[in-house]
Formats: sequence, structure tokens, C-alpha cells
Amino acid sequence: MPRGNPSPKLAITVDADVHKNIRAAAARDGLSVSAWMTLAARETLQRQAGLAAVAEWEQQYGGFTVEEMDEARSRVRAQLQPPRSRRRTA
Repeated sequence: MPRGNPSPKLAITVDADVHKNIRAAAARDGLSVSAWMTLAARETLQRQAGLAAVAEWEQQYGGFTVEEMDEARSRVRAQLQPPRSRRRTA
């Protein structure tokens, strides 16, 4: 009898090129294919939930303005940039 809460298994079929890329990406990230697929699915589900929340907000309050979208893009860009290293000057 298995201990704890075993994860359910899911059998899927993917195109050969997708399979190759998944295996390579999992190896690059140091993850098993199962862990990599779980992470990819979780991120996709979070993104879909976020887009649904935005659509619901826009339906209730109207679309975002150009200025609001520009501000959002700036914030995302800032979050995606690696931190700057500090240089010491003599």
C-alpha cells in the first residue's frame, strides 16, 4: 500500500519534436520529465487564470488605458531584467 498522497499518473502522446524538446528542457533545468511537465502545466494554468481575471475586471470596469498598459509593460520589463551588479570605483 503506497504511503502518503501518491500523485495520479497521466499518459499523454506528443509529437516527436515536442518530446525531444521536453526531454532536453527537463535535463537543462535538472528536472525529471514529470516534474518539468507539472511545472509547465501549473504555469499555463496560472497564466490562464490571470488572463481570465483580467477579462472579468475589464468586463466590469472597462478596458485598460494606453497609459495603464504602458505602466504594466514597464513593471514586467523591470521584473524580468537581471539585477545590476554594483561596480566599485576607485
